[in-house]
Parts: sequence; C-alpha cells; structure tokens
Amino acid sequence: MKKLLPVVLCLLLAAGIVTGCGGGGEEASESDDVIKIGVFQPLTGANAAGGELEKEGIELANKLYPEVLGKKVELVIVDNKSDKAEAASAAARLIEKDNVCAIIGSWGSAFSISAGNIVKENEVPCVGASCTNPLVTQGNDWYFRVCFIDPFQGTVMAKYAYNNLGARKAAIIQEVSNDYAVGLASFFKEEFTKLTGDPNAVVEVSNYQTNDNDFTAQLGNVKAKNPDVIFAPGNFTESALIVKQGRQLGIDVPFIGGDTWEVQEFLDVGGAEVEGVVFSTFFDPSVTFTPESEKFLEAFKEEYPDREPAAVTALGYDAYILILDAIERAGSAEPAAIRDALAETKGFEGAAGVITLDENGDAVKDAVIKTVENGKFVFMDVVKAE
Repeated sequence: MKKLLPVVLCLLLAAGIVTGCGGGGEEASESDDVIKIGVFQPLTGANAAGGELEKEGIELANKLYPEVLGKKVELVIVDNKSDKAEAASAAARLIEKDNVCAIIGSWGSAFSISAGNIVKENEVPCVGASCTNPLVTQGNDWYFRVCFIDPFQGTVMAKYAYNNLGARKAAIIQEVSNDYAVGLASFFKEEFTKLTGDPNAVVEVSNYQTNDNDFTAQLGNVKAKNPDVIFAPGNFTESALIVKQGRQLGIDVPFIGGDTWEVQEFLDVGGAEVEGVVFSTFFDPSVTFTPESEKFLEAFKEEYPDREPAAVTALGYDAYILILDAIERAGSAEPAAIRDALAETKGFEGAAGVITLDENGDAVKDAVIKTVENGKFVFMDVVKAE
C-alpha cells in the first residue's frame, strides 16, 4: 500500500491541484489560499501616465483590502504597452498563464475593446475603470465598468458649451485613430446639434493621428470657421499641444475636452496656455460621494502625501473593491459566479460614487466638471446622471 502513495499523489497533482482560479486555465483546488485578480494597463508607451494612475488606485485598494473569503488577494499586473494587439495578448496571458478569476482594465477604451473578445470567449469577468466608449461592454456579458459612458459625457460637455458658454457654433479636433476620441466627438456633435436646432452648428471637424505633434493645419482650418468653442477629445499629450498651439496662433475661444485631460502631463505639456480649459471627469477629492470616498482619500494621503488623487485613481480603486464585493456576494471566486454577482450590482458605495450597473454592465454615475486654474485641476460642478 505504501508503494502506491507516490503514484496516487502524482495523479492528484495531475488532476489540478494548482494555484489560481481562471476560466482559461486549470481550476483552483480547495486548498488554495490565494485568489488572483489580473490587471492590464498601459504602463509604457503613449498612455503610460493614465495607466499608472489607475494602477495606483488598484494597488491602494489591495493594500486596504488584501483578503476576501478568508484568502489573500494577489494582483497580477501586465503592461499592455499602449497597444491594441498587446492589450488582447495581455488579457489572454492573464487568463491562460496566470489563471486569474477576474480582470481589471484598461485605461484607454481602445485597449479594453481589443481585450473584449478574449474575456468573453474565456468567460472571465473584466471590470473597466475609466474606459468610457460604449463598445467596451456592448454585446459582452463578461465586461463591466465603474465609470459613466461617452453618450452621457458627450452630452454633458455639449450642454456646458451651449448653456454655460453660450456657444452656438462649435469645432471639433479629434484623434481619428482613437476609438474613444471619435466616439466622444460624435456624441458631442449629436447633442450640440440638437441643442442648437442647427444641423450645421458644428462648423468644422479636423482629424489627427496618435503621436502627431504639429496641429497647425487643423487649427488653421478651425480658426477660419470662427467657432464659439472647440471640443478636442483625445489623449492628454496631443490635447495639451492642441490647446497650446491654438493659443499661440491667436485662437482665444474656449477649449473643452473629456476625462483623458486629467493627467499631470496635460499640465506639464500645456503650461500656461491650458489655463481656463474645461473638461468632464469622474471624481474630485473636494467632494465626498460616499463614506468610502473618505477611506480612499485618507489612504491615498498616507501613501502619497505630496499630491491629490486623480479621478481615474479613484476608479481603479473602485474596480478592485467592486470585484471583492462580487466575490463576497457570490461566496465564490469562480469566474461565472463573480460575473453573475457583478451583473446584480445595485447601490454599491465606491470612492467615486454609488455604483449601479445597468443591463449592459455600465455604471450609472454623475459627472464632474473641472477647469485648470493656476496650474492645477480645480473642481467646478457635479452633473447628475440622467
């Protein structure tokens, strides 16, 4: 009988006594004391600053809430390199190699969209933090998010332009290779046209490519049309350059944008020329949305005493604690159980507000309006979700 023990042990090991819980890899054994949550973010490349900010929030939440169901939660973080193909590969690796039971990501809607089929086919739930394009969750029961979506964001900024700025003619400068920018621009245009009642209210739409740095031609076209406001959704670096070069060309009408502007690099690149711009975002430390807001702010101040948290940092935090809440409600770290619990989320209190997920897995959330004043992002208003 003793001679058979090594054989039995080998057979048991082969049957799947391994670490993890991913849908794409081996099943976790009951003896596992670790639950793995994957993270894919742009940590290098053009979008690295945004990815780092979200990662900070995720790691902070993990530090505050390191366990669930009596087990340690381990983060597995992969760089998607600010690249669509790499984003899909990163999600696949987290599922197939690292055997995670849920995923968080990514800053940049294009990267989330690219990973969408991977999580859907492998049936592992993913929670986006700040990916606002509707296509992220469209037709995908395995993708959720803790942020509002661009139809709302575009409407908020169109109404701000029309009601607060008195604009009746608008121009758009969009990053045409960026799904987020093109989508947000289209929603802004649709709402602004409806508000004005003028099908020609958007007098110019100029395009540029990611990593462009000379916007003289686009700005010249815009200036010639004499708009009342310029909407420029896009990545923070290019957007800051657009505003800076526009001011240098003598364009003095308001520039407005979206959530991707709230990165320190936007201020660094734009300098004094970005003073007075207005944009929509998700959170501000001066507003206490829930008791969890205070916990987040206290923890962030202890970890990073010299600066305030970005909105996407709060959303990264919320994505993590929402997954833990779903695991607790499900009583299981199996991907399908987590997915089902996420789909039932109602009234969950996160740092950046109360989260209720609709039938598409999208959060119904308020928007925050900010400006740049004396080289800092400054809170202006909260716009209630419709």
